[in-house]
Amino acid sequence: MNRPRTIAVKPIITLIVLAALIVACVSAPVCAMASGQAAAAATDTIVAGDAGTRRATPVDDTDQNAGGDSGQSAAPIAGPVPNVIITNFTYGDGSVPAGGKFDLGFSFQNKGSVAVQNMVIGVDGGDGLTIAGGTNTFYVPQLAAGATQSQTVPMQALIDAKSGAQAVVVSFRYEYVDAGQRSSNSVDEKISVPVSQPDRFQINDPVIPDDAQNGQESTITLAYVNKGKGDISNVEATMDGKGFDTVSKTQYLGNVASGGSGTIAYAFTPTDSGDLDAKITVTYEDSDGQQKTKEFPVKLTVAEPAPAMDDTAADMQDEQPGTPVWLLPTVAAVAIVAIVVIVVLVKRHRKKKRSAMDEQWDAWQDDQDGSDKPEAQGHTAEQPAADDADRQAPTEVIAPQPGERS
Repeated sequence: MNRPRTIAVKPIITLIVLAALIVACVSAPVCAMASGQAAAAATDTIVAGDAGTRRATPVDDTDQNAGGDSGQSAAPIAGPVPNVIITNFTYGDGSVPAGGKFDLGFSFQNKGSVAVQNMVIGVDGGDGLTIAGGTNTFYVPQLAAGATQSQTVPMQALIDAKSGAQAVVVSFRYEYVDAGQRSSNSVDEKISVPVSQPDRFQINDPVIPDDAQNGQESTITLAYVNKGKGDISNVEATMDGKGFDTVSKTQYLGNVASGGSGTIAYAFTPTDSGDLDAKITVTYEDSDGQQKTKEFPVKLTVAEPAPAMDDTAADMQDEQPGTPVWLLPTVAAVAIVAIVVIVVLVKRHRKKKRSAMDEQWDAWQDDQDGSDKPEAQGHTAEQPAADDADRQAPTEVIAPQPGERS
């Protein structure tokens, strides 16, 4: 009979244990080295912030001295630069009219992880806005991380500000302490406030013709002027109605600059007599880009056309005798001859009158000379006789000539 075979188990187990111990002893230094490199890589991190990229120093809390002395700890890691931003702002409803006052309110928040200190806030309204009393600089002692604060600034839109959005720059300058170091930073925030110029585009009432007749062309005019500070654009006029014809019922006038003026003229021809009702509509865009419409009713009375003259009446009018052509020169010649004759007769009459007066003067002179001679010859004795003769001599009376006053 064969005996059963026995297996030696103890030697095999012993060999397995020894192999495991050898493997453990060999792999232990390698694992320790790998774990040390992983820890170093974990502590050597990169921190990115708004102020730039910084490399942090690894922090080791274990003792560095094997003799039991306390080791030195690394510097703390600095965080990102704290930023301050505007989260909300108000200026009222709608747009701000040019020259109007308003309160600009805004809220700002510290978005950083550390508090900011010694904050100075400045507000600049640019060319279109200004501070309406007070100052544009404000001081905030401290603003904690994540905290929000509000500020209100009284402002006014300038009278000559252009229509549209006006920029307002709000600047923040502050300091902060991070990782044991004090630093400073500045942030500029920009917001916009809409400003509008008042609509002062004036259009006068239509000028209607007084003598409109059926079938004859007439004209209606409207004068306009832009009294506002802003430009007016896309001006268009339309004339609607019945009982007339026109070359173009719609006219495009384009843009009208500030201070510009002009006239809208409509040439139309009535086709019916009686009352004519029409409407002129003017559309345009103001300085804010808003479309505006103005309407002007037109009412006038169209007269009947003048009756046309027939050919028979025209021929009769042409056949009517007129003034002879030779009559006017003949009358002028007769008048000239009459004037010449009158002048000659007057001169002859004056000449005859002058001759008669000369003859009478000569006769009287001769009589005076004859009476003076005896007086010179005679002397004292005959003097009384001569005086008596003179007293007794009759007085000669000279009859006046025809045409001469006595």
